[in-house]
Amino acid sequence: MSDRSHPAPGPVRRRPVQQRSLERYGRILDACAGLLDEVGATALTTKEVAQRAQVPIGTLYQFFAGKEDLLAALATRNLDHYLQRLDARLAAAAPVGPAVFTDLAVEEFVAMKRAVPGFGQLDFGLAGPAVPTGVRDDRYLLDAGVDNNTAVALRLQALGGELFRAGDPTAVMLTLRVALEAADAVLKLAFRESPDGDPALIAECKRLVRGYLAQQPSAR
Repeated sequence: MSDRSHPAPGPVRRRPVQQRSLERYGRILDACAGLLDEVGATALTTKEVAQRAQVPIGTLYQFFAGKEDLLAALATRNLDHYLQRLDARLAAAAPVGPAVFTDLAVEEFVAMKRAVPGFGQLDFGLAGPAVPTGVRDDRYLLDAGVDNNTAVALRLQALGGELFRAGDPTAVMLTLRVALEAADAVLKLAFRESPDGDPALIAECKRLVRGYLAQQPSAR
């Protein structure tokens, strides 16, 4: 786990409860995702998001303290949707071993990269190397205490259940973090090579992670 020496992204200011608030909250995140595809994270502004969502800028700031909080909320929604989709695939494929888990996890990520608005710019963290103005540290959008990939690894560990519970918990988490970092790097390369993801690199990503997990006693 990582220690933080600087402020984390602030929490959502007000969690929507009523149907009208939920609808506005979702519309703001949808607008943010659409604008990310059009202008990128660096040029994105809260004013443009509010205009696209057709809400007063004050309404946006009722939910989000600023651009960083907005991006953090969208990244969190992306991760929640990804895990829901992956969970459904895993349930349909049961029983599941590490190799099947790996293939389905990669396939769902690729599917969202190809089809979900804004996901090419912001999946579970910002895809580009530059940190936009108004964002202190994009590595901690999902969780104030750990980097984005560690936060994703924790969620995948929980989703995998018994697949990733054998042995020392620290070793299991290290295994998942390494696998996720490797997959992240190869998939970024795949989508640099082709807007839809280079199929050969996607296949290599699966092979790389399957091979690595097969060597780990905690993931068998």
